[in-house]
Amino acid sequence: MLRALELAEAAGEVGDVPVGAVIVDGHNQVLAEAANRREQDQDPTAHAEVLALRQAGIQRGNWHLNDCTLYVTLEPCPMCSGALVLSRLGTLVYGADDQKAGAVRSVLNLPDGPASNHKLTVYGGILAESCREQLQAWFRQHRQTR
Repeated sequence: MLRALELAEAAGEVGDVPVGAVIVDGHNQVLAEAANRREQDQDPTAHAEVLALRQAGIQRGNWHLNDCTLYVTLEPCPMCSGALVLSRLGTLVYGADDQKAGAVRSVLNLPDGPASNHKLTVYGGILAESCREQLQAWFRQHRQTR
């Protein structure tokens, strides 16, 4: 999660919402890491989680990520939660809850919902205060500079 926070910081410095993601395999080896790139890429799907899932699939040569863990600084949105389920991710570890768009526990629960064909283990609130503070500080500064 500390590496995900570093990636998030870098995203924030170039104008993207500071969210970072790291995927490790069953041997705790890093397969992929990414940060939000929506503004940089002008791509609404360039969320940290989606970019990391793409990298991990390429790295493995297989989109099934059953034995992998994703660490992400913010609770995934509906798009990302759907991608996590479709990738057959083994475990999700996230930092701050997203009270507006969280689709794992806060607003929706896609992974445990009736439309999910895969159940993943979820641990939320890991380094939540650091993750939340990073996001709040970025949004505060972002509002002031607009």
